[in-house]
Amino acid sequence: MALIIEKLLGFVMVLTRISAFFMVLPVFGWQSIPARIKVAMTVLLAIFFSTIIPVPVLAGRVSTAEAVLLIANEATYGLALGLIATFVFTAVKLSGRIIEREMGLAMAEILDPLTGERSQPLGSLLEMIFIMLILSANGHHLFLLIISRSYESFPAGSIPTIPVLTEGIIQASSTMLLHGLKLAAPILAAFLLLMVILAVFARMVPEMDVLFISFPLRIGLGLLMVALFMPFISSFVGEFAKLMEKLLPL
Repeated sequence: MALIIEKLLGFVMVLTRISAFFMVLPVFGWQSIPARIKVAMTVLLAIFFSTIIPVPVLAGRVSTAEAVLLIANEATYGLALGLIATFVFTAVKLSGRIIEREMGLAMAEILDPLTGERSQPLGSLLEMIFIMLILSANGHHLFLLIISRSYESFPAGSIPTIPVLTEGIIQASSTMLLHGLKLAAPILAAFLLLMVILAVFARMVPEMDVLFISFPLRIGLGLLMVALFMPFISSFVGEFAKLMEKLLPL
């Protein structure tokens, strides 16, 4: 009986880390995915990983408080690793929001059917394109690799190294901001040039309504630059995998 309880607790620990990790990921955490599929996927993955990773041998009888603490440790690992992956993943969507503000579409909000939250259309479009590129390049295998390698660095049942996990989350958030600005930098430069040209025309032709003319020009320039921006998203797919290896505390 004690052996069965030990094996069951080990399986629950693996299931907790995997569930916490996939719960915060952009693709697998969407509200549009039925809960049955999420539960079935996490249970199957937990069964697979529990057979290939070493489950800790618990000496003696484990109390309820100790079991809850072990499960909380696994949830901490899963949430921290998931947040790091999510922050880097959101860099493309952040660049889309920056572009939308320059185009004057910051108030153009829609209800995202995938997440159930309000978002901007251009940012959601760029995120969807990036997700399709990630999945077409077998990027979902990277998430499974993260889970597998996490048990090599942080075995099941170990106490979370909070400073290491916190540093990884902070670096991932700064990387999200940096790469979001880097991806939007060419378009920001184009808008800056447009503003300079409009300022020159405003000085040359004072009767011209620059504000009225700037709206269609900004939208047209933004759509044109986004079309030219697509190859950079494809190149960011490969860089995404490198950032994951660099930022994850594995």
